[in-house]
Amino acid sequence: MKRFSAQYVITNSGPPLKRAIITAENDGTIIDIEDTHGDPQEKHPVEFHKGIIIPGFVNCHCHLELSHLKNTVKRGSGLSGFIEQVRNTRTTDNESIIPAAKYADNDMYASGVNLCADICNTSFTFSIKKESRISYINLLEVFGIDPARAGHRMAEIVKISEIAGDMDLPFEIVPHSAYALSLPLFRLLREKTRGNRITSIHFMETPGEADLVEKHSGPLITSYIQSGLLSSGIETVKSHADAILNEITNNGNLILVHNTFAGRENIRKVRERGSLFWCLCPNSNIYIEDQLPPLDLLIDEGCEITIGTDSLASNNKLDILEELKTLQLNFPSVSISELIAWATINGAKALCMEDLFGKIEKGKRPGLLLLKNIDLINMKLLPDSSVTRLV
Repeated sequence: MKRFSAQYVITNSGPPLKRAIITAENDGTIIDIEDTHGDPQEKHPVEFHKGIIIPGFVNCHCHLELSHLKNTVKRGSGLSGFIEQVRNTRTTDNESIIPAAKYADNDMYASGVNLCADICNTSFTFSIKKESRISYINLLEVFGIDPARAGHRMAEIVKISEIAGDMDLPFEIVPHSAYALSLPLFRLLREKTRGNRITSIHFMETPGEADLVEKHSGPLITSYIQSGLLSSGIETVKSHADAILNEITNNGNLILVHNTFAGRENIRKVRERGSLFWCLCPNSNIYIEDQLPPLDLLIDEGCEITIGTDSLASNNKLDILEELKTLQLNFPSVSISELIAWATINGAKALCMEDLFGKIEKGKRPGLLLLKNIDLINMKLLPDSSVTRLV
């Protein structure tokens, strides 16, 4: 049993508590939170820290199996250029993939992540996640723009799902994006995933998505043709809203990832679905498109925001705090409590895991982190803010 306190504690069950005392089992299960109203009494030994204690982070969007691509993709190449580089440099060599993914998993845990939704195109990282200190939900991602190969692509992802099932790993099958699935593949996937509790999709990451989906033109389709990925005609959803409202299972939560070019009209339209979460990966967006998501607009429209890191192909670190610092720097009016909620409880809700993660609350096991080097007067993150794991 251990007791922790700090200048503030953000529990996500109310406003920050001044000098509250958290009692936890050695495995991190929360036993009690005592609101001392800023005046703790010395009844028992307590570890007191300078800073803010928060729950462990939830990474709502990661590609662990791309970790071997760190520093191989040119920054600022745009999404079509990024996809081409990943396609040309990605390997199926376990000797490259597994050590890089294992290192990234350990690094992500050290930086405070307790729960992660990880995109999988293969089963290469399953053994790592089976042993990891991070709880993973494996989102098995299907893509394929060629209508003639829809059945083949679906069969491939089903085989990977069988491996995950045999290893007793939690998983869902999900679409990559509106621009990367043919309409026949969307329809096959919709039937297969009617019972999903969680679905995610890359959403409005580049302006060229709408050109491909709505006009069958633009840099993305040019890339597909040049790469030989279309053997027949093209069949796509009518629009991004059509994909969300009509071609994806309406069961469970849906996480829209990136949202860099989401406009007000699109946001309002797709919110008709309900159970939507908007995952932001700002450092990846800067890396690929040199653009930030419209955070003020998402807040104004009442969107439930979560945070992800994307992959080391499009980021320097799988570090949630670095994502939050980027948002704080560019959107200074956002409070630290909001940022922490997006990176903890909102992510836990999106992944249907709020019974264990996201809150410092009796009976939960969220992990405990210490945020240091904070502007405690204005309650803002600073460029040199850092995090240390307590539990």
